[in-house]
Amino acid sequence: MARPIIAIVGRPNVGKSTIFNRIIGDRLAIVEDKPGVTRDRLYGTGEWNGRSFNLIDTGGIEIEGEDSLLRSVRMQAELAIEEADVIVFMVDAKAGVTNADEEVAQILFRSRKPIVLGVNKVDNLQRMDDIYEFYSLGFGEPLPLSGAHGTGFGDLLDAAVSKLPVKEEQEYNDDVIKVALIGRPNVGKSSLVNAILGEERVIVSDVAGTTRDAIDTPFEKDGQKYVLIDTAGMRKRGKVYESTEKYSVMRAMQAIERADVALVVINGEEGIIEQDKHIAGYAHENGKAAVFVVNKWDVVEKNDKTMQHFTNSIREQFLFMTYAPVVFLSALTKMRLTKLFPVINHVAEQHALRVPTNVLNDIITDAIAINPPPTDKGRRLRINYATQIAVKPPTMLIFVNDPELMHFSYERYLENKIRAAFAFEGTPLRLFTRKKSDQE
Repeated sequence: MARPIIAIVGRPNVGKSTIFNRIIGDRLAIVEDKPGVTRDRLYGTGEWNGRSFNLIDTGGIEIEGEDSLLRSVRMQAELAIEEADVIVFMVDAKAGVTNADEEVAQILFRSRKPIVLGVNKVDNLQRMDDIYEFYSLGFGEPLPLSGAHGTGFGDLLDAAVSKLPVKEEQEYNDDVIKVALIGRPNVGKSSLVNAILGEERVIVSDVAGTTRDAIDTPFEKDGQKYVLIDTAGMRKRGKVYESTEKYSVMRAMQAIERADVALVVINGEEGIIEQDKHIAGYAHENGKAAVFVVNKWDVVEKNDKTMQHFTNSIREQFLFMTYAPVVFLSALTKMRLTKLFPVINHVAEQHALRVPTNVLNDIITDAIAINPPPTDKGRRLRINYATQIAVKPPTMLIFVNDPELMHFSYERYLENKIRAAFAFEGTPLRLFTRKKSDQE
């Protein structure tokens, strides 16, 4: 199920990043008492009253001045506003209503999105009287809160979640492989969609997806049913969207959440850039099967070593996704397009692979015999047994004497041993440890 989106918006230095960190329970955003620190949108997930949502932290909307950084920050905020289902408009009780707040309010009125007005820095009862002037902004009741003290968040989240839309999800059978094409603009996603669907004549229907600018296209190839979730631009946008690549991240997140397999499309002519890694990282973090698709391979000057050099570059740049296979093709000429679907089928199968408990424990036992767990302050990790508790992605639960003794390096060692035995090509693995109780 694709999660709805809440964006935190406001002028600089009203405490948006502190609020963001409180809601997602982590310190992802840099918190500093200086305008312009949060330069890019940051993304996280939250949950309140049983509703999960994506949360966007934006750089402050700066109205005055034409500094290039401020223009960039303003652009990021406008993109977040465009993508959001609900906007939390954050203001500062200490500063009162400023001209910049009023300008931001005008931008938000034009968005026609549901707005929740949060008044930050109400750090004591004396500040409560300061919230009433914010009624003048025209968004109804101002909700007092303190990012520093963590108060008022229940009312804020109650209001924001109550305004989230209820989206009906298109249901597909378990045997259907849902494939999302993700990647920054201009890597050739649209061309790849056309190449895939132009080659296949058994297109069932076009179904409007639940996420903005995504179209679900069911089709069948060689007896296997697929749904293509296309995040290529379906709607013409203004220059603000054409001038930034950050817009691609939220759309990729929305598509990834609904997919089984993510095709991470890279422009072979331009090579790898940082944004490619950001987008691929969301597929990894969401536990999706993944394939790197290097497009525009027809225009790359190459020799017998070019493909291997590009593959090595992918392995070096995407150290967190060394499990993902690489396919080189040209959507324009359909060169090597036939190589794609066998790889999609393979990684989807690996993503859903279940290992028998006895076989998994044999692998763990052999791994321990070769490299026993290290000690920590005289205590040694003891692994009792392991079992697979989920697929998509394959998830293993390891029962131990003390989870605190499981060092990440030894966990990585066990993962490598499991991969050596079962491959799990194209899919992340999840390993969790739990203390073995007396009853188990």
